Amino acid sequence: MSTVDHIEALKAKHASLEQAIDQENTRPHPDDDTLCSLKKQKLHIKDEIARLTAATQH
Repeated sequence: MSTVDHIEALKAKHASLEQAIDQENTRPHPDDDTLCSLKKQKLHIKDEIARLTAATQH
């Protein structure tokens, strides 16, 4: 898998996590632990995308 393909896969996962966060927030009683976990995963992926993007530009 090329770096570009990996970045695209991470972007898809990031979007999926965003959707999961939105779904959890629309529940009558959102689970704070679940939201926290999803947000941490999303942030980790965002950081990885930024790192890979920066590495491919040098």
